[in-house]
Amino acid sequence: MQIVLHTRNAQLAEDFSDIATDKLKSLERFNVLIEAMKVEIRHEGNPSRGKSSHHVTLTSHGAGPFFRAEGDGFNDLAAFDKAVVSLELQIRKLHERSKDYLHETVITHLVNE
Repeated sequence: MQIVLHTRNAQLAEDFSDIATDKLKSLERFNVLIEAMKVEIRHEGNPSRGKSSHHVTLTSHGAGPFFRAEGDGFNDLAAFDKAVVSLELQIRKLHERSKDYLHETVITHLVNE
């Protein structure tokens, strides 16, 4: 999976890229094909939006199903964690739907090879 980080009005922490890569790579355990994931980070300039001043959007690109998840938080990692939880629920739902419970196998058209 290729991961593209894009920021708007934001300065990222040095380790954010590594943390984001690790968390998104862990979603490969569901065997759903995702070629590329775009991570967009925006910071709100308005100080009255304190607890939701950071916004993260995750969007899948390429072959396979389309996924989009968003999260708001008080910092980049909190917003990213909310978006990853939302994305994981979508991927898990697709993965569960692809199971064949009568034969106890997974349909192979979604398997990432």
